Amino acid sequence: MDFSSKLLARAVDEMALLPGIGKRTALRLVLHLLKQPSARTMALSQALTELREQSQFCKQCHNISDLPLCDICANVNRDKSLVCVVEDIRDVMAIENTSQFKGVYHVLGGKISPMDGIGPHDLTIASLVQKVRSKEIKELIFALSSTMEGDTTNFYIFKQIEDTDVVMTTIARGIAVGDELEYADEVTLGRSIVHRIPFEASFKQN
Repeated sequence: MDFSSKLLARAVDEMALLPGIGKRTALRLVLHLLKQPSARTMALSQALTELREQSQFCKQCHNISDLPLCDICANVNRDKSLVCVVEDIRDVMAIENTSQFKGVYHVLGGKISPMDGIGPHDLTIASLVQKVRSKEIKELIFALSSTMEGDTTNFYIFKQIEDTDVVMTTIARGIAVGDELEYADEVTLGRSIVHRIPFEASFKQN
């Protein structure tokens, strides 16, 4: 892709480094920014700079936060003894959007993946184990993705704390509401059958 401006080329190259953004999409975004009022472009630039320089990780749950303690951990109405273990902030946002969870979180910062060079010590597992052993937690909910890496991470954490009296649960896995069986993958469908519930319970929950 040839550019008449080195500045434009550099901006497109940097934008194209973002996940899911190709050169053509990057060019379209950069040209869009050029058409905007200068103040709007500068506001975006300032927001990104402040995000990079001022954001931090919550000292309690490792979620991204503006302060040493995130809003969720600082909320006195949250059940601090109920902890949901997730991979990253996107999972926190997804669960929060359901308005069904009243506990707190522990963000691992990833999943154990030897193929990618990510081991237990690259994640925040040690601080989670420490919290469990300090008897701050009554129930631990595993909410990692149902992949080999997610299951491996769950099992590793389980082995670290299996000698404690904390209750360990996992989110239900099965066919989502509205999904057709023919479009479900084998793993999901299989787990739905293995972890089936009484028929009466299926409509009493609705």
